[in-house]
Amino acid sequence: MTDPGGSALLTDLYQLTMLQGYYDRGMEDEASFELFIRKLPKTRNYLIAAGLEQALTFLESFEFSAQDVDYLSSTGHFSDDFLGYLSALRFTGDVWAMPEGSVFFPDEPILRVTASLPEAQVVETRLINLLQFQTLIASKAARVRSQAGDALLVDFGLRRAHGAEAGLLAARASYLAGFTGSSTVLAGKEFGVPIFGTMAHSYIQAHEDEAQAFLDFARSHPDNVVLLIDTYDTLDGARKVVEVARELEAEGIEVKAVRLDSGDLLQLAVDVRSILDHGGLEQVGIFASGGLDEYKIRDLAESGAPITGYGVGTSMDVSEDAPYLNCAYKLVEYRGKGRMKRSEGKATWPGRKQVYRRYEDGVIAGDTICLQNEEAEGTRLLREEMKEGRRLEDPISLDDIRSRVRRDVASLPPEIESLTPSKPYPVEISPRLRLLADRIE
Repeated sequence: MTDPGGSALLTDLYQLTMLQGYYDRGMEDEASFELFIRKLPKTRNYLIAAGLEQALTFLESFEFSAQDVDYLSSTGHFSDDFLGYLSALRFTGDVWAMPEGSVFFPDEPILRVTASLPEAQVVETRLINLLQFQTLIASKAARVRSQAGDALLVDFGLRRAHGAEAGLLAARASYLAGFTGSSTVLAGKEFGVPIFGTMAHSYIQAHEDEAQAFLDFARSHPDNVVLLIDTYDTLDGARKVVEVARELEAEGIEVKAVRLDSGDLLQLAVDVRSILDHGGLEQVGIFASGGLDEYKIRDLAESGAPITGYGVGTSMDVSEDAPYLNCAYKLVEYRGKGRMKRSEGKATWPGRKQVYRRYEDGVIAGDTICLQNEEAEGTRLLREEMKEGRRLEDPISLDDIRSRVRRDVASLPPEIESLTPSKPYPVEISPRLRLLADRIE
């Protein structure tokens, strides 16, 4: 199977059935759609926008291949004239978006697409697919980082992720939100994410003697000696590390850390720290993994666990406590006229919009959602990213995105950054936007 993400067929059928309807009736005037989150998950006070880079790449390269069109023809759903139209369809529109790494809140558009109605419509499914997932992971990763302080943080979640693309993009999203790196090797090649990894329990089990396993691994990787010590008896494993460290020191090899992957991590870390210190290995760190999330890391940190690094896998790569976002990509303008839904519980605001953010003493104090051509107090959050189907700037580096995440999270009020659910952050709707909504029948 080829990469499904590269196919225009990775979409919902109704996108294509609507396109045939638009084509048949000549409905190709300019339309604007906006992507936003209706409400936060119960366990989130804020979100981190992520995935824009992949969204822009998708739009730039969007097309139906000859094989795609042949398949659609075989379904019998579409006319030959329409299939010919699809063969020539490319994205030639404009995109405004919040930069990756931006903190945002419900109802605030993080992306706006303006193009002919068919172009803007057909890209909906994949845009939501790309932006929702990385936003979920980046938002959780930022919470983990806020609890871990300066500790080493490594994404361990590839093997539990929901597919190859999810695992790869989770490594990217967690890194941009503050993780130190990932165990996913391809993330290093594709995105420049630092990669980390040492051994599994099978490496120890494959040896007849645990201490010999430690020595063999250290000699194979003398610059990255992190030893997994809980395959059998964790404290006995720590004592063996003290023994082999003396032999390795004579060879010029230094043990960097030991890893705990099971049991009572707090008590084991305390006991292992004591064994290492008494053995003269005060410089050796303790890396913990195994079912960790932001709550468990918070508890370990608050309890004073002598842990210097964490591996976080399943809970983050599937965003266990909030596995989806209540997000939408909705038509807000067509033929120069604002459009809106009035459905109960799913109403939308019409018109192309901008978001302004106010600060007080370096802390964010409130946002205002306005019409695009409206002025308000504060800093504009959405900026133009694409014009006529082409990017206006080169892709931003992950290091720059990481810096934005740090700045934005540091500007959050303490109650918003907290893991405890807080009262909603103030997001106002401008009077002109309300007036436009009232005028639409």
